[in-house]
Amino acid sequence: MAEPPESGRGPDPAVLIALATALEARLQAAPGLVVAGICGSKTSGKSTLAAALAARFTAAGVPAATLSLDDLYLSRADRQRLASKVHPLFATRGPPGTHDTALGLRVIDALAQGRPTPLPRFDKLRDEPWPQAQWPLAPAGTRLLVLEGWCLGAAPQAGADLAEPVNELEREEDPDGIWRTRANAMLAGPCQALWRRIDHLTLLAAPGFEVVHAWRREQEHGLLQADSRGLSGMDDAALARFIAHYERLTRHILTEMPARADLLVRLDPQRRPLAIRARDRGD
Repeated sequence: MAEPPESGRGPDPAVLIALATALEARLQAAPGLVVAGICGSKTSGKSTLAAALAARFTAAGVPAATLSLDDLYLSRADRQRLASKVHPLFATRGPPGTHDTALGLRVIDALAQGRPTPLPRFDKLRDEPWPQAQWPLAPAGTRLLVLEGWCLGAAPQAGADLAEPVNELEREEDPDGIWRTRANAMLAGPCQALWRRIDHLTLLAAPGFEVVHAWRREQEHGLLQADSRGLSGMDDAALARFIAHYERLTRHILTEMPARADLLVRLDPQRRPLAIRARDRGD
């Protein structure tokens, strides 16, 4: 089952046009695959924008595909092994270290070679990847890959910034900083290899981390209503703990990424764009 759209509605037309215009220029300038990255906090509208963008280019005769960083999550068994070897918090999907970045690179390499390519998909209610036989196939000659993710393109934090916990989860369950230090090392290493394949980076900037819990709660309720397999999502207490895993890096992204994103979209609490700014490539 696919998730309901992150925002519950289509993308803002001005945002879609601004991003499509920038990518049209990239496609005209480059003969091969163009990877468009969209970063944004949980439930900021990334997947909705990515789907609309791919549909727009496909309708115009430009073969396009979408891939979410969430679709690269490790299986529950793989995360349990990481949890037992490194830190128990790695059992929960989300932070750097819980993604199969090598798989993401293989997908991009195959698309860049012009081959029809299976696109990984992850079932969040079952907390497991879909069987590969059920992955959709990107067509041969795909020109545009829209890659979206909550920490896509993020830069690692300075070591000194990891010293103090940002919330109760870190204070109680990561007092020595082992989990957040390892996640930061994964962000500085394997994640950066994937980020370097991004040709254009868009940031959907939430007004602050405080709205992310409300946004995700809205989506979680949508998951419960949409699912027909008898599976249950998270209650509010479990959701608050889950979101806490994302707080540190979300706050960091909102501080460091706006100045370097190719396209910056500042959102209000209803996910409406307050401002859209394209970065001057001469900056």
